[in-house]
Amino acid sequence: MPGRGAAQLSRRIGQKKRLLKAGEPGSDLDAAPTPSPTKPCWARPASLGPQRSVYFSSPKSHSARLGSEFFDQPAVALARAFLGQVLVRRLDDGTELRGRIVETEAYVGPEDEAAHSRGGRQTPRNRGMFMEPGTLYVYVVYGMYFCMNVSSRGDGACVLLRALEPLGGLETMRQLRSALRKSSAGRALKDRELCSGPSKLCQALAIDKSFDQRDLAADTAVWMERGAPDTSEPAVVAAARVGIGQAGEWAQKPLRFYVRGSPWVSVVDRAAEQNTQSGPSGSVCSHEAF
Repeated sequence: MPGRGAAQLSRRIGQKKRLLKAGEPGSDLDAAPTPSPTKPCWARPASLGPQRSVYFSSPKSHSARLGSEFFDQPAVALARAFLGQVLVRRLDDGTELRGRIVETEAYVGPEDEAAHSRGGRQTPRNRGMFMEPGTLYVYVVYGMYFCMNVSSRGDGACVLLRALEPLGGLETMRQLRSALRKSSAGRALKDRELCSGPSKLCQALAIDKSFDQRDLAADTAVWMERGAPDTSEPAVVAAARVGIGQAGEWAQKPLRFYVRGSPWVSVVDRAAEQNTQSGPSGSVCSHEAF
């Protein structure tokens, strides 16, 4: 009958309109589609905010390089904090030389009779000692060797780097040392001889006077990186500094720090080691004691 046919056609048109409306974005059907048994269903991310996929994340989310805030410590604290950190030197050809710091000496400022800044005097030579923490102070000894220091908190205070454990670029270090050393010519240097002294490590890393007053926190040729974390903190020996016999009572103050038992240390002080307290923190020695 014509009336019945018109009613059925009207119902079909109404159903199509409802289906079309349900298929619009934001509808229940769009939000929860029926998954196909043969086709994987990829869910939408819960949020479109600023997220980074693990597949595009860098394995090094932060730099291991030590910044200026690390160097902003009193000389004694910085000398101890340096132990275990890694000094990096990048040569002009891109070669990187690396060594773990195992021995340092603190020079606490104008009151320190062994410091080049004693009495508060400033000269063109020692200007790096009075600059921002992290500034290199490189000076010449015996007219031919270099020593590398890092300025710390306080005018005229710095830390001398005395010895490294070579970690990378050992053959290049050996070549640099062999080209500059005056004694034992022809004898191959052992690994433990490469950086076991302040002038030796400067030779091994090709550090000269041109590095004086550079910023260790920003320089592209030399910098310091945080050492790998260790399960236990090594014992630290506090001993008298080396080669400052004319500095009166300051010659005996325990301002040299080294990792006990390290074969890379320049000079071992057995008497000081006997006085080193047992335990993970090693010998206790604070800046306030000086």
